[in-house]
Parts: sequence; C-alpha cells; structure tokens
Amino acid sequence: MLLIAPLLIAGVVYAQDAPSSEPRPESEDMTVTQAATLGVVEGLTEYLPVSSTGHLVVTQRAMGIPNSDAANAFAICIQAGAILAVLGLYFRHVKQMTLGLIGRDDEGRKLLINLIVAFVPAAVMGLTVHKYIEAYLMGGEWGLWPIIGSWFVGGAAILVVHWMKLEKPPEEGRAMMTLTTKQALLIGVIQCLAMWPGVSRSLVTIVGGVLVGLSVPAAVEFSFLLGVVTLGAATAYAGLKHGDAMLAAYSPAALAAGFALSFVSAVLAVKWMVAYLNKHSLALFGYYRVVIAVVIAVLVLMQWI
Repeated sequence: MLLIAPLLIAGVVYAQDAPSSEPRPESEDMTVTQAATLGVVEGLTEYLPVSSTGHLVVTQRAMGIPNSDAANAFAICIQAGAILAVLGLYFRHVKQMTLGLIGRDDEGRKLLINLIVAFVPAAVMGLTVHKYIEAYLMGGEWGLWPIIGSWFVGGAAILVVHWMKLEKPPEEGRAMMTLTTKQALLIGVIQCLAMWPGVSRSLVTIVGGVLVGLSVPAAVEFSFLLGVVTLGAATAYAGLKHGDAMLAAYSPAALAAGFALSFVSAVLAVKWMVAYLNKHSLALFGYYRVVIAVVIAVLVLMQWI
C-alpha cells in the first residue's frame, strides 16, 4: 500500500516535466508507461479500503490524461485484471457457487444468492445517478475536492472507531456462510455509498459485513466476492458504452499493460490485506486516507495537479 502515494507523486512530476501543459486531445495514444502505472494503481487499491476510483482519477490528472469517455472507460475496464485476480484466489468459492447453480451445493447456492441480492441496490442506483457522478464527482466540474473530502472523512471515521475501541478483534464474529439474505441486502445498500468517488467500495462493504455480525476476515472475503459481481457489471457496462472510444484512443499495448499490471498488483494486494487484517485493525488505512487527502489537497492548492 505504501507504493501508492509514490506513484501519485511520480505522476505529478511527470506532468510537470511534460513539454506542454495543454490537455492532450482524446484521440492521442496513452503511453504504455502511463497505462502500466494506472494498472498498478488499480490493482493495489481496488480491494484495499482506500478507493481505487479516487486514486485513478488523481493519477490520470497528474499524468495529464484528459477527463474523457475513453479515459474513464479505461480506468473501469482495467478492473478486469483485478477481478480475474480474485476469481483465481477464491476459486474454491467460485466452484462452490457454480455447483450451487446446478443444485449440487447448498452453501454455494446460498452464497450466490446473497451476492446477487447485495449487488442489486448498487445496480439500480448506478443506472440512475452515474451521469451525475461522472459530471460532478469524477474530477469534473467540482475538481478533485469531492475525492479529497471522502478520503479525509473516511479515514477519520476509521480512526475514531479504532480509538474508541469499537472495532472487534479479527477472530470475533461469524463466518461468511452464516450471512442471511436480509443481511446481504443491507451490505448492498451500504455499498451504494461507494458511488461517491473516494469513499471506497471495499471499505463500506467490509464495515457493512462487520455491522451485521461477520468477523473482519469474513467481511473482507464477502467484500472481495461482491466486488467481482459489482466490478464485473461496471466493467461490462463501460466496455459496451465507451469501448469504441477507448479502443480508438489507446493502443492494444497500453490496454494489455493496464490489464496485466492490474492483475499482478491485485494478487499481491489481496494476499497482503488478508494476512494483515488477520492480525491487525483497519487503523493503518485510516491514517493513510487522512495523509493522502492532505497531500493531494496541498498539491491542488499549489496548482501542481
């Protein structure tokens, strides 16, 4: 996780050293280095409670990539690498759900139903408000301030919970398979908060899982699996809507670099996070969010990004 901030700062330096400060036309190709950087940022942040969307928007802006349909589609579609990483790491549950679909595994069927139920609120809300999110919150009319504010508030909330000792030890709580349909729906409703860039889908779904009684490791596991469904749908939607613009703007090499680095870095991030949260609280992520919010706010005020 500590690699993320240096990547953002590197983007700022790249932007400052660029030969021209004028925004590049949408048709101009994204370099493989830029695409690889975005892939690493996506993979490292997608499943950590620090907001991948916020990091990607800031990184794109720092590197001088214009806010366009092609750029937004690229940032979403490289999620496919992170999705594939979780599918591989949690193949046991994927197999379980596949068997449940054909009536050969009751627990797998229950898990699949819970994931679908948890996904529905975000699907309905996403289709309703996505235009406003893109126009105002994704580095558009309101700039980076909605993201900075979400980073800070989310980080402060994590730290308050930690300091007040409201967070349960990792070993307390119930297993993922004990989750009821109503509890899954509640997690799904809470997931909608993550549509505000900077909030973090991972953070709110983990918190939602803990609130309904899951242990932290179980909440993390459900969050990862729910991410496969939610991110998969978002990736498919973005690909169908703006895929042509993305393919016209960026080279196959750039797309491949973004996907590959997203996959590799997501594997590393997920393995690290699971091991870390089995022994520690979420406090580290709270400190990180507050620090990155302050750093980016300073850079924006200084007009460096």
